[in-house]
Amino acid sequence: MSVAKDTLDSAVEQLSDEFLSKFPLKSAQLLGTLPPDEAAELLRQQAQHIIYRLWKYLPPGAAEQIFLQFPVDYQAPFIASLDSHIAVGLLNKQSQEAQQALLAKLKEQYSTIADELSELLIFPENTAARMMNKKVQAFYGDTTLREVLAQLKRLDGKVPDVIYVLNEQQDLVGETTLNVLVGSSSSKTLMQVATPIRVTLNVMDHKDQVVEAFEGHKVRAIPVLDAQQQLVGQIRFFDAYQSTKEDLASDMQTMVGASKDEKALSSSWFAVKKRLPWLQINLLTAFAAAAVVGAFEGLIAQVTALAILLPVAAGQSGNAGAQALAVTMRGLTLREISTRHWYQVMLKEMMVGLLNGIAIAVTCGIGVYLWSQSLGLALVIALAMISSLVIAGSSGAIVPIALKKFGLDPAQSSSIVLTTITDIAGFMSFLGIALLLSDMLPKG
Repeated sequence: MSVAKDTLDSAVEQLSDEFLSKFPLKSAQLLGTLPPDEAAELLRQQAQHIIYRLWKYLPPGAAEQIFLQFPVDYQAPFIASLDSHIAVGLLNKQSQEAQQALLAKLKEQYSTIADELSELLIFPENTAARMMNKKVQAFYGDTTLREVLAQLKRLDGKVPDVIYVLNEQQDLVGETTLNVLVGSSSSKTLMQVATPIRVTLNVMDHKDQVVEAFEGHKVRAIPVLDAQQQLVGQIRFFDAYQSTKEDLASDMQTMVGASKDEKALSSSWFAVKKRLPWLQINLLTAFAAAAVVGAFEGLIAQVTALAILLPVAAGQSGNAGAQALAVTMRGLTLREISTRHWYQVMLKEMMVGLLNGIAIAVTCGIGVYLWSQSLGLALVIALAMISSLVIAGSSGAIVPIALKKFGLDPAQSSSIVLTTITDIAGFMSFLGIALLLSDMLPKG
């Protein structure tokens, strides 16, 4: 009897090994339905070549959970035996602390492999890989919703809103949401309720492309694929929004010559080092504006009222330029416009400057006339307002676009460049018109 039982156990074991070896995809699907600790224990009882063969069929989500159930001493040699892209994908899903601990353990036994994987794990700044959320959940399309929900309930922590669907080749073929899963019949398969993937991103895509993708497709989340077109993460709309918001805040600082790295509680010395060079440059541009005023020194000496009105002309043009600059910078950051839109943007800002200039000119002219009782002075300030606001508006559009066109950061101190232009344009137009109409101005 005992011999018969041993024979039966051996036959079952051989059949199990045969099934895992011959049908890795089906085996991986079945493993995904087990609690992770049971699946890990079952795998550890198999020969290594069987584990490695079916591991690549485990969908994202299930693979990481099973891996975490392996003993620590088993994890490092297991990773070392995987193909590098599978190992990198697995390491990428770990927390930063767990990843470093695994690499340190790996380095003790497999130094070359640890160095190779460490290098592959580093993604450049401003890429989709740096923005993505590595916690994704994917299932095969023929999995029933009942099985999907049962597996999701076993997850530790928050369940992702978007669930991805794979085909037998592990290609990403669809997506669905938790709301759809809960509201659909549990006997349906995932593929029956999934919708096609509208857009994907590559790990190396620049974050500008990420923003562009969300702008163009209006989706809740975008899956991120690696070089082998395997799902490695997702970027949610909130992540892209948060990144864009931080960019806009950084741009506001750099526009006025402050560093992107400076925070409200940064040290005074750090702030001085970052700001002082741009303040020195700003000083030079201020002297250039002062030189324009100096060129009209004789006229100002004859008509002292011009000196009183100079800050009014420069201030209005400066504010108008800053408005145009802010709107253009927003458009460039959110990819609403590119450098090829320079003409449309400039034309629009010129028209805005003209209409605002006319309105401001009427108000300012009346005010100056009531103050000075001089029709000539009122006419000079009114004409100066129109011309300086048109120049300021078009400059506010062109400066950041030109910086971007020449490969420079459009946010980098564009405000300082614009202030120089608007000051010079404001002084030049005001004093130049005053010189032309000097016969109408009151002397003294």
